[in-house]
Amino acid sequence: DKAVEPENIEAIGGGDDSETDAGNKFEKGDKVEARYRGKSRYYPGEISRVRSNGTYDINYDDGEKELGVKADLIKSLEKKSSKSPSKRAKIREGDKVKAKFKGKGKMYPGEVYSVNRDGTYDVKFDDGDRDKAVEPENIEAIGGGDDSETDAGNKFEKGDKVEARYRGKSRYYPGEISRVRSNGTYDINYDDGEKELGVKADLIKSLEKKSSKSPSKRAKIREGDKVKAKFKGKG
Repeated sequence: DKAVEPENIEAIGGGDDSETDAGNKFEKGDKVEARYRGKSRYYPGEISRVRSNGTYDINYDDGEKELGVKADLIKSLEKKSSKSPSKRAKIREGDKVKAKFKGKGKMYPGEVYSVNRDGTYDVKFDDGDRDKAVEPENIEAIGGGDDSETDAGNKFEKGDKVEARYRGKSRYYPGEISRVRSNGTYDINYDDGEKELGVKADLIKSLEKKSSKSPSKRAKIREGDKVKAKFKGKG
């Protein structure tokens, strides 16, 4: 069945919005020992990159480097208490950030225009410069935040019918929320065809009936999730 409506589908066993790397044993910067080239002896080093296939790149203390090391060849030298229980704020494409240009000096404001699979970010700075593959330790979201559902405290949801003050002017124009940003602003597709990005909540009024929203948020459903759904919206 195609185009199943949200009200006709639900996740089996719930599900959450946890990070995809939540199952990784190690993080970038972790102090570890690893069996260099699979040999029996362990050598000390540091995780330099976490790969999407579950392997790790390591910079050894003796200057050697090794790529794509399997987790079962690595032992952590980190104290369990050394890791913060809360993750850094998740940064998404379009988010306003501060980042170090070329990894050096102070942080400058800009916007993420691409999130790369290796965990780095491509950033367009407010002064027009661009930097690719910015490492996570050289970037931070403006306004902070946590790694909980980004829309948990938002007034509006994607698809909501609203009126908004286009470009901050006094008159309200009807449209629809097309994206909820992690910094608490919204992208809007107006009924007249115009689009606006990063609109503040205080410039928006809902056209939704209050009774149309469930008081509790539904579990977020992703591609590959096991679900129950009404076939053709019936039954």
